[in-house]
Amino acid sequence: MLNYPNGIKKINTNNMSKAGIPSVNLTDFINGDAQQKNAFVQELGKAYEDIGFVAVKGHFLSDELSNNLYEQVKQFYALSNDKKEAYEVPGLAGQRGYTSFGKEHAKGRTEGDLKEFWQFGQWVEDGDVIKAEYPDNVSVNELPQFNVLGKEAYKRLEETGKHMLRAIAFYLNLDEFYFDNNIHNGNSILRAIHYPPIENEPKSAVRAAEHEDINLITLLMGASAEGLEVLNKQNEWVAITALPDQLVVNVGDMLQRLTNNKLKSTTHRVVNPPSEKWGTSRYSIPFFLHPKSSMKLDCLTSCVTNENPLQYKPILAGEYLDERLREIGLKK
Repeated sequence: MLNYPNGIKKINTNNMSKAGIPSVNLTDFINGDAQQKNAFVQELGKAYEDIGFVAVKGHFLSDELSNNLYEQVKQFYALSNDKKEAYEVPGLAGQRGYTSFGKEHAKGRTEGDLKEFWQFGQWVEDGDVIKAEYPDNVSVNELPQFNVLGKEAYKRLEETGKHMLRAIAFYLNLDEFYFDNNIHNGNSILRAIHYPPIENEPKSAVRAAEHEDINLITLLMGASAEGLEVLNKQNEWVAITALPDQLVVNVGDMLQRLTNNKLKSTTHRVVNPPSEKWGTSRYSIPFFLHPKSSMKLDCLTSCVTNENPLQYKPILAGEYLDERLREIGLKK
């Protein structure tokens, strides 16, 4: 039995349009005429003000690449614990390689989420001095294609995210390329998550407790099972399932902070399946698009008004990330 505190309700639907989460086609922004481009920008901006999530078609990630990466991820998590733990690197706060079960928790919680995960980080290949800031990615010896496919998916999602942020810049009346320099060789993360089968009565109703993402935007390729829920303006949990040709793309806390809460970083969670499905795993691969650590997250002056006064103090992206990693238990 799931518990919904504080009067929160649940909507049992996977229909995105009925659930209030619109679907947009990125091709309209990249290749469309001025009218199509503006329509995309307005639909995206309204969705990000209202709920913070959209489903995106016309992106750069193919179904074939997504499926192949999911297959590699499943093979990795089928390895023995000893083999997986050999890829857990002390001192990196989970930012590269493997993080074992239950180590991360939601902000404000102490109980670990029911998951283990792997993280790929940035590949700096153009001589940029920022390479010194980033630890190297970890290679999985048992699976030669694991890192190859992980890198390819990372780059395609990064490219998709770049165009999404250009549309967001338009909506905010900024220069179209406002974000480009800040995300080039940025501190983005591709996370491959495994929620193992549930063997005993869980202490809570969720595999990942309600939370907001830290970054600018998150791009999620279709998860292997249902479970993702978003909290809408009516204080209702809405079940979300990405269709095969779509990404679910949501606003993160950094973008909410930058826009002084104009764009909404929506609370979401992953709930446990019904008891008859406890014996199944769930896999999910989100791409957390982060800027460089030097990007200022000071609220845009255009987003500060008498009706919406300044909400946040100035902070750098790197400082904010460090603060949040401590809050979720990955950094001491």
